Amino acid sequence: MNSLEIRALSGEAATIAMLSDLLIETVAAGGSVSFMHPLSVEAARDFWRQSLAAAARGERAVLGAWQGDALAGTVTLLLGFPPNQPHRAEIAKLMTGPAHRGKGVATRLMRAAEELAVEKGRTLLVLDTASEEGAAGLYEKLGFTLTGEIPDFALKPHGGLTGTLIYWKRIGAEARTLS
Repeated sequence: MNSLEIRALSGEAATIAMLSDLLIETVAAGGSVSFMHPLSVEAARDFWRQSLAAAARGERAVLGAWQGDALAGTVTLLLGFPPNQPHRAEIAKLMTGPAHRGKGVATRLMRAAEELAVEKGRTLLVLDTASEEGAAGLYEKLGFTLTGEIPDFALKPHGGLTGTLIYWKRIGAEARTLS
């Protein structure tokens, strides 16, 4: 995808509005990203305000993929873990706008998140995705290893239970040492 720019996001009102629209659209389409449909604009904006405030504190990073002035997608890298887990980070809230799907946006976001995790000294990435209609294929293509499935883990946005698949990947020097 030409002219796609990945960058860390901050709490400007316009950015929060675009992130909120993407979140609402993702949930409405059945994306399992911790929210139920219908998701209100205010709830979406509150989530992103809190998330970007946590990013400002260094507890996470929120990356955005930009196609010109359009927000094509986002991913969050969770960094705030207890003292016995300074070596790991977690991928959360990977979302791509419908007009940008199938164009490599999610792959680019995931690679940028992994690079950032390595820069932050992390050697292990973890994530989970819905068993039904999740992004398992993408994560496996990117080298993540499936640990297993937890059945009935969460409600789907339109109701009904879905399991979650747990993945991990060694990154940075740790990955090269063990290869």
